[in-house]
Amino acid sequence: MQVRHLSYFVTLARERHFARAAEACHVSQPTLSAAILKLEADLEVRLVVRNHRFVGLTPEGEKLLAWGRQILTDYTGLRDDLTGLRRGLTGVLRLGVIPAAMPAISLLTTRFLKAHPAAKVEVLSMTSRAIQRALDGFEIDGGVTYLDNEPLENVRVARLYRERYVFVANRGHRFAGRGAIGWTEAAAERLCLLSDDMQNRRILDKLAASIGVSIKPTVVSNSFLGVCSHLRQGDWSGIVPHTFFYVFGAAPDLMAIDLVDPVHSEGIGLVLSDRDPLPPMASALLAATRAFDLEAELECALRPN
Repeated sequence: MQVRHLSYFVTLARERHFARAAEACHVSQPTLSAAILKLEADLEVRLVVRNHRFVGLTPEGEKLLAWGRQILTDYTGLRDDLTGLRRGLTGVLRLGVIPAAMPAISLLTTRFLKAHPAAKVEVLSMTSRAIQRALDGFEIDGGVTYLDNEPLENVRVARLYRERYVFVANRGHRFAGRGAIGWTEAAAERLCLLSDDMQNRRILDKLAASIGVSIKPTVVSNSFLGVCSHLRQGDWSGIVPHTFFYVFGAAPDLMAIDLVDPVHSEGIGLVLSDRDPLPPMASALLAATRAFDLEAELECALRPN
């Protein structure tokens, strides 16, 4: 069994189409088809259900897919590790990040790239559940997500910072000038929030329910960019992580008010597949988180000039 043939098979399982898989692998369709047939012959099982086109995987094919992803990840990790010994870490760090942590992620990736200038970074916006699936499927090297609420399984964890919550509105809002407001007051406003497939929203709903309050936004979005657009329009208010202002702090028409009664925070951190040894990219990322205090840097960046 050749690693190249296994790579073709995993790509075919992802694309579910012979021509698209061949294009993704930069080979002709007959070459890809022949490789899959050779893989089936080597393993002495049928892997793909097909007639004139791809139909699906056999049970044996599904089993190989799970093993194949892990084998390819280990093979790539070994190659990167050996290459790194000669000329430093290269390749692409694939990082899944929840939307709530996106404002702070550049602080981490900047440190990683400073230590490994020949590497590249691919940042993907994902829900926490998608991060779990991607880690399990060896599709990403690491994730940044909530650690305590709906914690992920079978992962190594490195804490990065704690997320607090603020009420955001146009500076002409009736709450302007106040230092803090309660969750009950905030929930009664005309709100634009993240949609409930996002863990940040589920945290807000859970917190509100704990004090007998129901949050009923009139607009929801799966992106903080969509939330910010409505906040700047002026007819809506929002409840966002305090890190929101690391990206949107230059908006002079928006104000933030601390949320109290209760004051609440959630741990945000790096999660990696619990494997030994860690792949080189994951190991280097973990080392980068330990080389500096991200929470202190973030607080400094958020501090008014």
